[in-house]
Parts: sequence; C-alpha cells; structure tokens
Amino acid sequence: MNDTIAAIATPPGRGGVGIVRVSGPKCGDIGTAILGRLPSIRNAHYASFLDAKQKVIDAGLAIFFNNPNSFTGEDVLELHGHGGPVVMDMLLRRVLSLGARLARPGEFSERAFLNNKIDLLQAEAVAQLIDASTEQSARAAVRSLQGEFSKTINLLVEKLIRLRLYVEAAIDFPEEEVDFLADAQVRDSIQNILTTINDIAQQAKQGLLLAEGVVVVIAGRPNAGKSTLLNSLTGQDTAIVTPIAGTTRDLVRAQINLDGVVLNIIDTAGLRATDDVVEQAGIKRTWQALDQADLVLLVVDATEDKIYDPWRLYPNLMSALKPGIKVLVVCNKIDQLNLPASVNHSEAYSLIYLSANTGQGLDLLRQQIKLAVGITEGASDSSAFLARRRHLDALARAEQHILHGKSQLEEFAAGELLAEELKQAQQALSEITGEFSTDDLLGRIFSEFCIGK
Repeated sequence: MNDTIAAIATPPGRGGVGIVRVSGPKCGDIGTAILGRLPSIRNAHYASFLDAKQKVIDAGLAIFFNNPNSFTGEDVLELHGHGGPVVMDMLLRRVLSLGARLARPGEFSERAFLNNKIDLLQAEAVAQLIDASTEQSARAAVRSLQGEFSKTINLLVEKLIRLRLYVEAAIDFPEEEVDFLADAQVRDSIQNILTTINDIAQQAKQGLLLAEGVVVVIAGRPNAGKSTLLNSLTGQDTAIVTPIAGTTRDLVRAQINLDGVVLNIIDTAGLRATDDVVEQAGIKRTWQALDQADLVLLVVDATEDKIYDPWRLYPNLMSALKPGIKVLVVCNKIDQLNLPASVNHSEAYSLIYLSANTGQGLDLLRQQIKLAVGITEGASDSSAFLARRRHLDALARAEQHILHGKSQLEEFAAGELLAEELKQAQQALSEITGEFSTDDLLGRIFSEFCIGK
C-alpha cells in the first residue's frame, strides 16, 4: 500500500481515447515529470505527455485527485490520451520508469476497499457493472455500487448485534435475575432475524440470476427437434437442422435475454448408443454439459414417444443430474398431430406440448422456464441488487448458526451456546460486506477484476 501502481484503464485495442491510471504517493512526482507541472486538483488540464528526453509521446487531458478525495483514497493521476495500443504502451512505460509498478487485476478497487472508500459489496459491484450483459443487470449493479445491498446487510447485522447484547448481558449479569431463557422477546427476535435472512436470500437469488444468468441444456434423442428448438428460442439459425439423425456432433451455445435474465442455452448431441467415434465424442460432451446445467429441457418426439416420464425415458440421465436440477419435458412436433399447445404438471416434472418448427407453444415454454429457475415478476426491476454465490453461502451459514442456536436454547436452555452461535452468524454476515474477511478471500475476489480497475 506504500507503493504506486499504474495500468491502462481502458480496454485493449484501438479507440478514440485511452486512459492510463496511476495511484499512490508518487503521483505528484510522476505528473510533474510527464506534464511539466501538476494540474490543479480535480480539474481537467490539457497538456503534452513527455518522455525522458522531453519529447512528446502524446497530448491529452490530465486529471489529478488528491487523497483522500479519490476513488482509491490515495493520490490518483489519470492521463487521457489517444487510444492506440502503441501510444498507450509508451505512456505506461514512461509512468513505470518514474517509479510506479504495474497494477494487479482489481488492485485499484482493492485499495479503495482497504482505504474504506467502499465496502466489499460495492467493490464487487464495480466488476459486475463492467461485466453486465443486460440493462437490468447494469441497473442492479449500480444499486449495489450505491450501497443498497450493503445497507440491507448492515441493518440485519444491527438486529443481530442487539440480540447478542441482550443475551450476553443476561449471561454476564445473572444477579439482575433477567430470565432471558423464558423471555418471548428473544424468540421473537430470533424469528424476525430468520425471516429477514430468508427475504434477503430470495432477493440475492434474483440478483444472482441477473449477474450470472442460467445454464439451460437441451437434451434428448437424435431428431427429437433439439436444434430446431434452439433456433426457435434464439430467433435465428444458430444450429444446423437436417432430417439426418445425429447432425449435432458438438455443443452449440447461444444466449437469449428472458425478462432481463440471460439464458445460456446449450444444444447437445442426441443421446443414443452409436459406433460412430465422432458422435461418441459429442455425446460425451453432452454429459459434461448436463453436469453444468441449472435447467434441462428434455425434448421428446411426440409423434414417436408415447411415454413422457423422464425417469422411464432416460433413467441414466435423471439419476446422473445434480440434486435440485429442474427438468422440463418438451413434447415436440404437436403440429404433426394437430394437438394444441398446453402444459401439464406432475409432482416430479412439467410437460410442455409445443412445436419448435411452427413456434406454437413457445410462450408457454418461456413461462415455464421462468418458473423453473425462479425468475419472478419484478426480478429485474429497479429494486433488485446483484449478488454472488459467496453472498448466498454466507447467508445460508448465518441462518444455520441461528437455527442451531435456537435449537440449543429451546432444547437445553443453553444460553452460552446461543450467544456463540449468534456470534458466528454475525461473522458470516460480516464476510459479505468485508468487515470480516481473510486475505485469501480478498485475493480470490479481486483477481476476477480486469487490470486497471
């Protein structure tokens, strides 16, 4: 944290403008050497960028932010020049020669976090905003960056702290004769916290859908209409379609936007026994794709298959899926049977009758996909915030600690154990905002950022 870092903050390649960002105690000296004088604080200054021999590398705008009034909380210098890769490289090398070092991925955001300019949720929102693939996910990232998610977690932690204070005070001062074990306030507070965690977890799951999207794998026998279904969902000829069985030999990937949530759809090779070495390789990749799936669209040919139970049709496939993976059975080719589009539900799966060729029933399929993966009405509205899997994991651990503490209180009247479980729950929640974090956790998070941010 005592050294000065630098990086090109704009994407690689050619562009109208490129930015070299510098942060650290040497910014003033570096700015003076390159510009001739340091610009006025927080004012754009047009100048020539000079090399060691005082020859002009480029000309553009320079902006100087003094600590702590900057993104990183340190002195920051930004040099805005022309966005050619050679020019940017020359300017960066000049900065490095003056005592800066090349920044690691995410190191500017990491310094902002370590200098208490932003919390960990806001730092992650920076990366999510950059990577946003839909307007809804971008808006949700902005809400997290502005601290909406952090505020929600902090209010939950405050509830937990108040309960901890009450419980631990009763333990530490037994002479006050406060029988907290029989106090309904404790139980009510525990239940209120559990309800709040559940509500936040539901919001976080919606945010995770916006941030990461959903992996949807289309599987089934050859010629069931899998590739036709992919083309119908994407609205273009994404996959080759022929009457020949086994046309698809590899994974075909496509993305669609479903109410603000990205569906990462994978069309796969048909599942069957074959001696064709190439087709066998494609089927192997089908199984690999199924292992990554959040949702499986199991396509059956309604003109041939009379049994639609996936456990009877594909027992090996169903038993190989990870626990909790949803399966929608798509009965295709109803146009050849003059059947209407419809949806039938059972306890184990849903059955959608449609025609991938004519588009009949596709709206029903889209609706069932939303229900299966948990895309609820308003999931992508202005109230959403983005989340990551680690946030859901921390919420789940906090919930388990509180449930365990509640059980210790109700079954054994063990107030000390309740207090310890509440402490562990608070620590799990504090990992979300970064109030409690390990170097290993921070290293994993910021390594996912791009260089220059």
